Amino acid sequence: NRAMTQKKFASQADLVEKKVSFDKLSDHAYAYTAEGDPNTGIVVGDDAVMVIDTQATPVMAQDVIRRIRTVTDKPIRYVVLSHYHAVRVLGASGYAPEHVIASRDTYDLIVERGEADMKSEIERFPRLFRAVESVPGLTWPTIVFERRLTLMMGKLRVEIMQLGRGHTKGDTVVWLPDDRVLFSGDLVEFDATPYTGDAYLQDWPATLDAIAALEPEKLVPGRGAALRNPAEVKAGLDGTRAFVTEMFASVRDGARAGKDLRTVYRETYDRLKPKFGHWVIFDHCLPFDVSRAYDEATRHPDPRIWTAQRDKDMWQALEG
Repeated sequence: NRAMTQKKFASQADLVEKKVSFDKLSDHAYAYTAEGDPNTGIVVGDDAVMVIDTQATPVMAQDVIRRIRTVTDKPIRYVVLSHYHAVRVLGASGYAPEHVIASRDTYDLIVERGEADMKSEIERFPRLFRAVESVPGLTWPTIVFERRLTLMMGKLRVEIMQLGRGHTKGDTVVWLPDDRVLFSGDLVEFDATPYTGDAYLQDWPATLDAIAALEPEKLVPGRGAALRNPAEVKAGLDGTRAFVTEMFASVRDGARAGKDLRTVYRETYDRLKPKFGHWVIFDHCLPFDVSRAYDEATRHPDPRIWTAQRDKDMWQALEG
């Protein structure tokens, strides 16, 4: 069975290592990006360092730490989880942080489905879980906040906020108001396909509006290059919005017409491929994206839990 699934997930054939960039965006903000692989954000305060999203394993976190140590020797005191997905959180122990910060909704998702998510993500994306045996287990927050938390890192004010649902119900952004830099997690992607398997697709555009209303001048997306000026930030917001809204509209129209999931998937793939097909992980994400959109458009307002078996069944049904 395992041999069969190796041919199935588009991501399992994805073995090429990506080139890492470590970019300074302000005196306090850095972006660790890797050509469409999951990004990590870094905030250097007066007395400590904050890491936003951890990479997938503690071994992979060591490369982030190595880059941080080229710019500061301050202790890494805080890890912020933009949401609960394994690829974002399982490297946390590598930083030995004093505090792991997450929204209440993210905490609840870890309780409810963290274990299932960890198993399914590791099977979907083997390359992104280098040295997976170094993961000690689920990452548990030590600080859980409701809607908004202001953290003073010396004189630097850091706003950790839930602006609305989108990629998940727990989505959290980190905002440096003095520097006008925002770390969005997977609410915003750039030249990378949004994964919407756990999304609230009808809410997502309003959450993007809330990000835009902050008027960030620079933005670190969940995947893709750091956005370095307002025009690039707008392009990231607009591209993410276009994918989310066009994909959902296509699926909703098909569902309303009584078409089955496989037919809707094929029609949506053909509709989106010309515009978005060159984005990173398009072929991998779209079956999950359409499956969630079909659920939301029909009878499941909340995302169903993805298990490793559900992944395989879905992939077989749509790609088999």
